[in-house]
Amino acid sequence: MIKSSRLPGFYKLSIAERRQLLSELAELSEEDLRSLAGGITPADADVLVENAVGVYALPFAIAPNFIIDGEELFMPLVIEEPSVVAAMAHAAKIVRAGGGFTTGSSRPVMIGQIQLLDVPYPDAAIIRIKALKSELLSKLEHLHPTIRRLGGGPVDLQVRKLPETPAGPMLIVHLLMDTRDAMGANAINTAVETLAPELEAITEGRALLRILSNLSDQRRAWASCRIPVGALETPEVSGEEVAQGIFEANVFAWADPYRAATHNKGIFNGIDAVALATGQDWRAIEAGGHAYAARDGQYRALTEWRVESNHLLGYLEMPLAVGTVGGLTKYHPTARLALKLLQDPDARRLSQIMVAAGLAQNLAALRALVTEGIQRGHMALHQRRASMLNIEGRDGGK
Repeated sequence: MIKSSRLPGFYKLSIAERRQLLSELAELSEEDLRSLAGGITPADADVLVENAVGVYALPFAIAPNFIIDGEELFMPLVIEEPSVVAAMAHAAKIVRAGGGFTTGSSRPVMIGQIQLLDVPYPDAAIIRIKALKSELLSKLEHLHPTIRRLGGGPVDLQVRKLPETPAGPMLIVHLLMDTRDAMGANAINTAVETLAPELEAITEGRALLRILSNLSDQRRAWASCRIPVGALETPEVSGEEVAQGIFEANVFAWADPYRAATHNKGIFNGIDAVALATGQDWRAIEAGGHAYAARDGQYRALTEWRVESNHLLGYLEMPLAVGTVGGLTKYHPTARLALKLLQDPDARRLSQIMVAAGLAQNLAALRALVTEGIQRGHMALHQRRASMLNIEGRDGGK
């Protein structure tokens, strides 16, 4: 257990000093520290993907100051953008003034889709599928014994009709499955492949695609925060003005898709960095999040901010399908270290931590935009990086 994630002046330390301090606070082993050197070798890479020729490294950083559901946490981040780490740490410090982030999540239910074409009597087929739902789900009982033992498995079967498409009418069957601590792609794909022939027989149609959906809107996570407006003030702008500006900026992103795209990209600056650190499929997370942002027919901001009783209230809810077993978490030692720094969460807890990171990054971006503007801190860190690279380059040439 981490007593406190407050690390004043952490950025001023050398890498060796940061590692030593982190090792003491998070009780890291020598093996944990070795994994910070990159984690995998070219030989490991050759096992993970086809045609590997090397390993591409990115910085592994820590954002301190997080309190999530009363728990002190160091946020592990893999990202090349310096301003994200600094901004997230500062936002987490601001949110501490209101007690930290509060989070929650739904049951880890994923969706698998089966596309049925050339169904002669679609309405009758829908009625028949619904009537045989229990029997169809029983066909999957032999699959995924570990998930079933842990309390997961298929939970429902739903049918949607797409009556008019350029390829003709279609029936789309959704298999809903609780995948527990797995992200669930392989489990879902195996299950829909198993069901497809049964559905062909029932509907007299033709099954084409049998694949999971990355719009995992049955598997959502949410985070909220309540910040005293005084914690938002800057030397130039009062906390009340900052809070009102954040509210107004968020409304802009809710109403305008051009702004929403950049607004939500900032949220994913935080979420993706944690996803990469912990070995998640960040591409699937982004696809689901962006689709969810357009669920009412217009692409909108994923966050909500409002001012109430001298406090700024923030909220973010979105699909977040992650796993803490299997996948890269099984093979990558640095991903395992990242999970250790997060106190070895299960999949639901990890999704809650990640959505808190996204809300923190959104707060940081909006606060910067409505005060000094995004460029001052952003470019200062870029200039610091360029200066250090130039110094190292000159030293290397001596």
